[in-house]
Amino acid sequence: MKKKLRIILVWTLVSLVLQYGAYSYLNNQVQKVMAPSEKSEPVTLQLKATIPGSDLKNIQVSYAKDYLAYTENGTFKIFNLINKKVVFEKKSPSPNDKTLGVLTYQWLPDRNTLLYFYAKKNPNPVTSVTVYPPKTTVKTPIPTPTPVEPKTEDPNQKIVTEVPKVVFKEVPVEPRIEKRINPQITELYSLELPNSDESTAPTDNFDQTIDNFSAGGKIEDLVVSTFTNSMYFTVKNESTELLMQIDIMKHVRTLSKSGESIDNMVASERNGTLYIDSKMGTTRQVIALDGTNRHIISKNNNDRILGIRAGKIYIGEIQNNELVKIKTTPDLPELTNNPSLKTEWKGSIPFGNNVRTLIGAKGQMVVYNHQTAYIVTDGQLAEVQLHGDENYVSVDGAELIQLTKEGTSTLVELQPLKPKS
Repeated sequence: MKKKLRIILVWTLVSLVLQYGAYSYLNNQVQKVMAPSEKSEPVTLQLKATIPGSDLKNIQVSYAKDYLAYTENGTFKIFNLINKKVVFEKKSPSPNDKTLGVLTYQWLPDRNTLLYFYAKKNPNPVTSVTVYPPKTTVKTPIPTPTPVEPKTEDPNQKIVTEVPKVVFKEVPVEPRIEKRINPQITELYSLELPNSDESTAPTDNFDQTIDNFSAGGKIEDLVVSTFTNSMYFTVKNESTELLMQIDIMKHVRTLSKSGESIDNMVASERNGTLYIDSKMGTTRQVIALDGTNRHIISKNNNDRILGIRAGKIYIGEIQNNELVKIKTTPDLPELTNNPSLKTEWKGSIPFGNNVRTLIGAKGQMVVYNHQTAYIVTDGQLAEVQLHGDENYVSVDGAELIQLTKEGTSTLVELQPLKPKS
């Protein structure tokens, strides 16, 4: 009997160990998909390709560095850098209207998938609507009769009067015709591309229509939180600016305050928090948004959000168009106002209107324009001179994309971005 119990106990333990191992493996695989490892080395390539066209705009390279997204004369295109050919393009519905067509796009940080917004003109930009207002109720009082004087001098006799009556009468109101301006039709798509060495065509998926997108609106910034599958973008037109969110359930809501201007924003890859540079009048603050809840990260009027990576929020202090200080604070799930900021670097880096900033996969701060890249790593500053007519850096800070015009074509050269030793 004891032997049988021992055998049962052993097999029970073996079963539990196997189940635990299987669950751990599945959990790790899910985590890799939902939140790719921050310690993995970014992909880098060294290659050259000639792209037809000499007016390439808004250059963005995919996370695997094998596809290049850009616009040319209002047409959105994807170029396969390995097979050296255009594999996708989408034209504007009206070449003469720059507010239509592909408004903006962004690669997802962990796969060959690109999100983009596409605007079309509403076939009924103005509609006439008959408005039937509710009937109006008018009070019509009946005149009060004159009090009857008593005929005797009896002090107990009361004066008899009638209580005035009020008649309520409904007065019909004529309907009116109102003209209503309809928003433009703005659609969200996700473009999935195969491995660059395959011949399969990309899959262009329609996701949803944004109904409350104002006509002529321009998307200034677009960020995606892979942790919450939420998308944040700013829409600007001549009179207003809105910060909008599309959540995992495809619900669209506005997060900005009336009169608020947003210069830059980044989304947490760990907690889904959105960090913005908020400007209200002359007051600038770095704000954290957790849904509709707001927390002040910095009240310093010179502070700007620079980026976020591996649990650190990077904030730059800007004075006289110079980046003079880089500060950090932890990206925590529980937010508080005015957290402590740790100074990581002090110095001077040109910070004009044409600079771009990003935090590389190894925590390096990259500030660059089309001539020079400034890289701060572990408190040390290094410079890289850039030689293309236009130069871009991948979002992981690992790859330099140099564009040089050659007649009616553009030479694209990819190489690792490394300071000279």
